Amino acid sequence: MHVPQNADQARSVRIEDDYLLRGQGRFSDDVSLPGQGYAAFVRSPHAFARIASVDAEAARGMPGVVGVLTAADMDAANATNITIHPPVAGAKLYVPPRPPLAKDRVLHVGQAVAMVVADTPYQAIEAAENVVVEYEPLDPVTDLRAATEADAPLLWPEAPRNVALDWGGVEANTPDNVKAVDEIIRGATHVARLSLVNQRMSGVPMETRGATAAYDAGEDSYLLHVCSQGSGPLRGAIASVLGVQKVRVITQDVGGGFGIKAGLYPEYIAMLVGAKVLGRPVHWMSTRGEAFTSDNEARDSICDAELALDEKGKFLALRMRVVSNLGAYLAPPGALIQTTSMTRCLPGMYDIPRIDVQGRCVLTNTIPVSAYRGAGRPEANYFLERLVDKAAEVTGIDRVSLRKRNLVKPRAMPYRSAIGNVIDSGDFPAVVDHALQLADYDTYKQRKRESAKRGKLRGVGISCFLEHSGATPFETASVAFSETGDLQIGVGVASSGQGHRTVFAELAARRLGLDVGEVGMKAGDSDMGLAGGPAVGSRSAQSVGTALSRAIDVMLEKARKAAGSMLETSESDIEFSNGQFRIVGTDRSVSLKEVARHAKARTGQDPAVVSLDTTEKIDTGLTFPNGCHVAEVEVDPQTGEVAVVSYSAVDDSGVLLNRTIVEGQIQGGVAQGLGQALMEKTVYNDDGQIVTASFMDYAMPRAEDLPQILFEDHPVPCTTNPLGVKGVGEAGTTGSLAAIVNAIMDAIPHEVADTLDMPVTPERLWRALQPRQAS
Repeated sequence: MHVPQNADQARSVRIEDDYLLRGQGRFSDDVSLPGQGYAAFVRSPHAFARIASVDAEAARGMPGVVGVLTAADMDAANATNITIHPPVAGAKLYVPPRPPLAKDRVLHVGQAVAMVVADTPYQAIEAAENVVVEYEPLDPVTDLRAATEADAPLLWPEAPRNVALDWGGVEANTPDNVKAVDEIIRGATHVARLSLVNQRMSGVPMETRGATAAYDAGEDSYLLHVCSQGSGPLRGAIASVLGVQKVRVITQDVGGGFGIKAGLYPEYIAMLVGAKVLGRPVHWMSTRGEAFTSDNEARDSICDAELALDEKGKFLALRMRVVSNLGAYLAPPGALIQTTSMTRCLPGMYDIPRIDVQGRCVLTNTIPVSAYRGAGRPEANYFLERLVDKAAEVTGIDRVSLRKRNLVKPRAMPYRSAIGNVIDSGDFPAVVDHALQLADYDTYKQRKRESAKRGKLRGVGISCFLEHSGATPFETASVAFSETGDLQIGVGVASSGQGHRTVFAELAARRLGLDVGEVGMKAGDSDMGLAGGPAVGSRSAQSVGTALSRAIDVMLEKARKAAGSMLETSESDIEFSNGQFRIVGTDRSVSLKEVARHAKARTGQDPAVVSLDTTEKIDTGLTFPNGCHVAEVEVDPQTGEVAVVSYSAVDDSGVLLNRTIVEGQIQGGVAQGLGQALMEKTVYNDDGQIVTASFMDYAMPRAEDLPQILFEDHPVPCTTNPLGVKGVGEAGTTGSLAAIVNAIMDAIPHEVADTLDMPVTPERLWRALQPRQAS
């Protein structure tokens, strides 16, 4: 297997940039099918209510209205539950049924109750406003701690105290282990304790969700054009819900996904049913307001964490109790995020002999929580790295020294953690040293004094992190040559900004000695039949890249046989290099493109020549990207304003397929982490209304909020896939939360720091810094 070089020549301009910057991209709202109608959804204004009646007669009679669909239409189509959630190992999980259109009850603000289809989007919106729904309001519960109280409103009788999952931990967390951790903590010289919050977030991609649904009565088949992160998995979910096989899903350009566009949504099923019932295609694009009240949300967990240390600062045991908010329904992979996904990141870079992590997943009258850049990884790292800083305070040991004495050493690789993961590769001490050097950490105290002269508080935060990628290991890729000899590669995953065209075209071109311009790519069409997962979990490079490399290997073996026929020699005498098949020890050769054209013409006529078209499916293991990020902040104590004045990131992402893409992923991830650390938060009031449902109320980071991000890689090739690559898409977010917040906590007094959590807004920080009033 060919492994690409991890060098500066891997830096290049993204292929996607040219056509996207020219406005030639094709997004969801660019799809226009003949005769399509436009959908508008009637959404619940209540967080929790019974539906007494739905009266759509007035709406049906309005100009341009094609039809109004309700739960009765979904029942007639046997589309009564869209939720497909994987099991959680070792625990019983209650999965509430989620209808495409609400029937008897609504369980969160924004839940779709009816769908209006009209000739224009404006007619549909106006008619939707005339659908009369009579509600009987119920008392909602949105807070995850309050939801488990004995007197809390109950969403589902099958989930007592609104607990959908009471999780005892991974398989390694046996009763004996739980007891051992408890004994270690009770007898330890030092114990650091913190209760930490990962606040609820909205995904807010640049392009809101949208789709166009069609039905072919002659073929009894469905078609959905949709902005998703994987057409194949989405096609499988739709087929399962509708109980049909003839479903095609097409995804073209996607303006940001971050996890929230990975799964099936109620609107898509309602639209597909509508297309069949009404006999014409149905198109819908979410407004930004709808996105805030119907897109899956993220995070929303609380962790009570304890870390035991001996007298020398050696980590002995870690205990975490996590409570997470799933929302009213389970969006995949909701319950896995705060259980197995989060736990797999532990013990980070550290050697912690005993770990006990348990949790509860709670149902509330809120939008379902699903994956969002990191999906458990940022939470785990934030909890752990805040706790390590607290341990430094408790023991009086310098933060850097404490971390270094507890890092897993390179000689311990492969390292089996107390969780049961086998971390195959990494040089954690070198990564930390590299990051501190990049951040100019040794001169930090001088910069702190200079800030003090200007009346500012300066702090530095360190975040060592380890995550996992490749949780959906199987993937398929194809290669085929055109009549002219150009290569067409096919992949199933849909890019939402990751630069797949660039990465995979370059991978194929380097391997085959072709110009990148001679390599095309097709993706995002379920009819390609390429089984695999969506573009989530930082998995694409390792899984798709490995599948593509395997397909190229198999194709070259077939081409070698054809080349032998063309050169009239045994294929064992043929070598391949830089796009040429050559007879060993001679100057006689034939190019790959010539062989491809020959194969096109002679397949089926010459026994030595077979089609070079190749499809390969592979299965890879987990990888463990890691890194160390260092942030410096200045705090204005007069206003509470925080400025991130420098940010240094050193990451081990294994072999880099394209440095430009990797740098962009790190920068984008840090931007999203900064947003969570300093400003972003989805807020529900006591009535279950979302009070942050617009950009007037939901703060987003802008360019002026970001410092220059210094990035360097420290690669250690992984051993679980032949390319040696590790994931990178979530690294920036995973590392940045603790780096930024730890920097703020370093800048302010310890007694103030213990009262703060994310987001550290100016108001929160200013109030915390004010002199305490005399009692």
